[in-house]
Amino acid sequence: MIDTLRLGIRGHDMEEAPFEEWVANIKRKGFCCTQLALKKAIRDFNVNNEALTPGMAMYMRQIFAENKVDVSILGCYLNLADPNQENLKKTIETYKANIRFASLLGCGMVGTETGAVNEEYRYEEANHSEEALKIFIKSCKEVVKYAEDMGVIFAIEPVFNHIVYDCKRARKVLDEISSPNLRIIFDPVNIISIDNYKNQDEILTEAFDLLGEEIAAIHSKDFVIEDNKVISKITGEGILNYDLLMKLAKEHKPYIHILLEGTSPSNVEFAKEFITKKYKEA
Repeated sequence: MIDTLRLGIRGHDMEEAPFEEWVANIKRKGFCCTQLALKKAIRDFNVNNEALTPGMAMYMRQIFAENKVDVSILGCYLNLADPNQENLKKTIETYKANIRFASLLGCGMVGTETGAVNEEYRYEEANHSEEALKIFIKSCKEVVKYAEDMGVIFAIEPVFNHIVYDCKRARKVLDEISSPNLRIIFDPVNIISIDNYKNQDEILTEAFDLLGEEIAAIHSKDFVIEDNKVISKITGEGILNYDLLMKLAKEHKPYIHILLEGTSPSNVEFAKEFITKKYKEA
């Protein structure tokens, strides 16, 4: 049977190393792809907006290709609903710089979460309001239009504490912006709360029913309930129904990039073996 699992790791969950060694280490650990947050993963040269030239993109693309590692997501997780208009303007320019860079780097998409209506990027009830959704959609439209112009996919990641907090809300954004360049990064733990965790099977199924066409990558982590709170864990150390998640992914999204999240060098092998086994059994 053909193995359709394409498993990767966030770059900043790897050991720190010079860029070329760092990429080689991703391959050495048995991963075929990575989520690259430039400022979190790369320490040995400048990766501010001013440095994101075609030359840098082509150099990095060559090193990734030599190691047969895909850049599945170029992570740019900034606040697209920042009430500080000066900060928001800078944020949008950073997204555009990353989109330009992604077009030459040859990565799968530029990824983001969906913001908060405060400068601290923290949860407050107003994040879940219709007004917050309008604010986010306005900024997102501008970024998506630029992504269309550059031929790049822009993907949003729903998170319970942020503005796009569940699958229905994500569907609203997709329908309102209505762009083939706007996709979804699906992290099931991110939309699980203390109020809905017992319905996780319905949440997983709903995600593929409502967003299946647009799910472009999957984040893999786990969760437990402690002190009446949802606590994130690495893959395989919690109660997420991986049998169902891998069944849905395997059936509907063969070869999709699945990225381990929140691992460390000491536990990554456990998480990798766990998800590989679940996928094979699905």
